[in-house]
Amino acid sequence: MKLPIIFIALLLAPLPVLHAAPPEPTRPNVLFIAIDDLNDYISPLDNHPGVRTPNLDRLAKRSVTFANAHCASPACHPSRLAVMTGVHPEKSGIYVNLFGAHGPRWRQESPVLKDAVVLSQHFRNHGYRAVGGGKIFHALQWTPGDSQNDPAAWDAYRGDPLDPISKDWVRAKFESDAEMGITPGRPLGPSKLFGAAPLSVPDEKTGDHMVVDWAVGEMRAPQPKPLFLAVGLFRPHIPFEVPQKWFDLYPLSEVKLPVILANDLADAHHADRRHWHKWVVENKQWERLMQGYLASISYVDHQIGRLLDALEASPLKDNTIIVLWSDHGFHIGEKENWEKFTLWSQATRVPLFIRAPGVSRDGQQTRQPTTLTDLYPTLCELAGLPVPAQCDGASLVPQLKNPDAPRSRTSLTSYVFHKEQTASHAVSDVRYRFIRYGNDFEELYDLETDPEEFTNRAADPALAEVKAQLAKAIPTNPAENRGVPGKSK
Repeated sequence: MKLPIIFIALLLAPLPVLHAAPPEPTRPNVLFIAIDDLNDYISPLDNHPGVRTPNLDRLAKRSVTFANAHCASPACHPSRLAVMTGVHPEKSGIYVNLFGAHGPRWRQESPVLKDAVVLSQHFRNHGYRAVGGGKIFHALQWTPGDSQNDPAAWDAYRGDPLDPISKDWVRAKFESDAEMGITPGRPLGPSKLFGAAPLSVPDEKTGDHMVVDWAVGEMRAPQPKPLFLAVGLFRPHIPFEVPQKWFDLYPLSEVKLPVILANDLADAHHADRRHWHKWVVENKQWERLMQGYLASISYVDHQIGRLLDALEASPLKDNTIIVLWSDHGFHIGEKENWEKFTLWSQATRVPLFIRAPGVSRDGQQTRQPTTLTDLYPTLCELAGLPVPAQCDGASLVPQLKNPDAPRSRTSLTSYVFHKEQTASHAVSDVRYRFIRYGNDFEELYDLETDPEEFTNRAADPALAEVKAQLAKAIPTNPAENRGVPGKSK
């Protein structure tokens, strides 16, 4: 049988060289660590006298420290919601804590957020396995089932995503007020949630330790997809209750209190917690509460170290972005205030560290102004994902590559004060901080010469140009303050 000439020619022709498509770049994993109520006392920032945070020092050497980072709002719910949606309170209208939720009620609270894509969900939508544990959205140790977490945003969540921490924490045993020699009127009432006392259990029986145990297991497990791992640690949130060994690091006789200026608030907006401070001082509880806060900081620093150790020992170590942030700062008597809920930098300035292998200039620090809403677009850029239109922030990748790279925008923190309905706003550049309250009262501070914000220079002619420039960053048409929707379940 004779083969056709054309067929023979095809058989003898050289085979085409087949070039395999280049492999898609491996997307980085993300270790996303949220800390509750951690202020700037830590050693990489203000280094409060005697504070012991060796693992945050260790992280600072492996990442870029954003030393001028601020929360979007100085309260848990609005701050965390702004991080996880990328939408600032001045757009959403969620400025304050709204309690009694069991799920993502914020989609009803703010029309702007109805269809917002949560950060973890965005990574899921682009091929990641997104898992979380602990406090990421707002939840409290003492309010079971009150959580604004969105279960649909995760592939898996440790425990109940709508009750993520209440079952994990035991309470300390307290002496009665009479035994302690203190007067009635303790803030938050007789529950002693506003207090400091050692726990009688070891670290292994505390909530944050158990959350880290879970996270360590996730890092050790085989990962068929790139991993987005969110770890929420609750301490140093009140009550300041951690095992005794952490209190032992801070003998009461060695505890240092912040500097307070007499009549400091004569030129400032009213602080909502002055009555707390009065009770603390009159009952000689200041050192005791500072001891508890510092002990809680060192406890959570230890948990951060466990996470870093686990990552270093895991297959993910060379291809994992680390982001560590706190939802807001914290007052321990500064400006006669306690907790947060102010627009002074003590309440708004937050620890923020970002490590991006092959990108970040690790071990360096930047003073460029940053708002936590910048995290969503930053992580998108680092992972090669599109940035959703909902995001208000701007990527920090330029500062990761060059910490001295200037930013054209200020930080922005917004809040609605108790018994007020109009939002107040604060902005910072690399040196100055300007606050305009809802009643039009203004404060201006030179943080280089006056880091404690003792002297309000808003009326100082020498800084008129500085104030005018910063005032341009104050929102001109902010969203109205949103509350719990009337038809909410």
